[in-house]
Amino acid sequence: AVPTSIRLPQKLVMDAPMSESEALANLKDIMSKNKVLKSFIGMGYYEVLTPQVILRNVLENPGWYTAYTPYQAEISQGRLQSLLNFQTMIADLTGLPLAG
Repeated sequence: AVPTSIRLPQKLVMDAPMSESEALANLKDIMSKNKVLKSFIGMGYYEVLTPQVILRNVLENPGWYTAYTPYQAEISQGRLQSLLNFQTMIADLTGLPLAG
């Protein structure tokens, strides 16, 4: 339960739910208003501070960037469970029937 000290006193005003295609059309409309003044795509990273927890758990863990699939049932089941939890959370947050 959310403590009353941090709850909003009124109901949260939200737009009506929309389908995935409507959401994409809405996002494309918003994105069309952007002006690309300079593109940095392909210029690489220079003097970037990457937190140690990211280095240790993502960049230095080959499971994130190799095609290796573990065959131990308990490891595969754990990954499947975390994917299911993530997709369920995304579906709940977006109000969409599917998340992929």
